[in-house]
Amino acid sequence: MSNIVSRTVEVCVFKTEEDGPKYLLLKRSLDDSLYPGMWQFVTGTIKEGEHAVKAALREFREETGLEVARCWVVPYVNSFYVAANDTVHTSPFFAVEVNPGDQPRLSREHQEYAWCTLQDASRRLVWPGQRHGLQIVDEYIVGRQEASRLLSLSV
Repeated sequence: MSNIVSRTVEVCVFKTEEDGPKYLLLKRSLDDSLYPGMWQFVTGTIKEGEHAVKAALREFREETGLEVARCWVVPYVNSFYVAANDTVHTSPFFAVEVNPGDQPRLSREHQEYAWCTLQDASRRLVWPGQRHGLQIVDEYIVGRQEASRLLSLSV
């Protein structure tokens, strides 16, 4: 039987500029052992005993150097299967809004960043689960539906 684990978090970072929302994607370093050069959201590991929200905010700050303007729990959990160790991984998903004009300071985990439109971000993301999470953030959080108010976190 496969084991189910939850060791990672994903954070969709966005800002609203005059021409609309932009989503931050980070390109993994080429010397990374897992998926070098792949575009992704802020993604990181939950430390032993760490709350997923705290892990998401820590990873956000470590990987971008940005300040949180607003933060949400996204009503979505990404999941994927790793055949090498027969594990199903679940990854809680979060959204962080930063201020217009903000620019990240990348950690060594990433070689490049891009502020993307919804369509461009969706094209760059490799995994369907990431694209689905992006769509939910765009519709419910950026779109300021009722879920945006109900899922807001105070940080």
